[in-house]
Amino acid sequence: MIILPAIDIKDGCCVRLRKGDFSTAHKVAEDAGETAASFLAAGARWIHMVDLDGAKEGEVKNAPLFLEIARTSGLKVELGGGIRDRKTIEYYLENGISRVILGSIAVKNPALVREAAAAYGDRIAVGIDAKEGMVATEGWLDTSSVGYLDLAKEMERAGVKTIIFTDISRDGMLGGLNLEQLAALENAVSCNIIASGGVRDLRDIEACACLGLHGVICGKALYTGSLSLREAIETAGDQPC
Repeated sequence: MIILPAIDIKDGCCVRLRKGDFSTAHKVAEDAGETAASFLAAGARWIHMVDLDGAKEGEVKNAPLFLEIARTSGLKVELGGGIRDRKTIEYYLENGISRVILGSIAVKNPALVREAAAAYGDRIAVGIDAKEGMVATEGWLDTSSVGYLDLAKEMERAGVKTIIFTDISRDGMLGGLNLEQLAALENAVSCNIIASGGVRDLRDIEACACLGLHGVICGKALYTGSLSLREAIETAGDQPC
């Protein structure tokens, strides 16, 4: 199982939110490059990055920073936030980003997801972010009428290999993952499932490993010190891939 430490970017700064609420953004690190270097030193192979400005406004906002991390950090970069057209997908994947995450367009333009998956294979992931089981879009500002399992099955049919699932009510709260919904998702589709939102400590890592998940994204727990990245990686049996 892969551990992906997370850096969210807003206005060029490393921040975390509570329950996806932009008004709760607070800085958690001074420098994204230095933070990425610390992740590499702890044994990470991937880094999960989100363009919060892009997610909110639906367009690329902090691209130079993400490409710099991809070029210099020694980590594979998984990036989401505001990636809503073929041009942006191609721009990132052709300039060093290892995998892009498609969120809102999975609901609004599934045909584009299908095209991207056909063209780029496992370099395309879909982020399914849910409130009470219903998929949220537009940087989590809107809630759709689509259930998370229904969207996951549609994305599987579209050729998507990786799904990142977040229970928004738990994100940034250090209250533990929604293991019930993650288990249902793991059982519903054959895609690789990456858990996100609410990781608190090693017990969450162990629980995800027991579910047979592909990966876990860790954010606030790393910055508060309730989780050691090195211990999480050792627990998960993380291997270069």
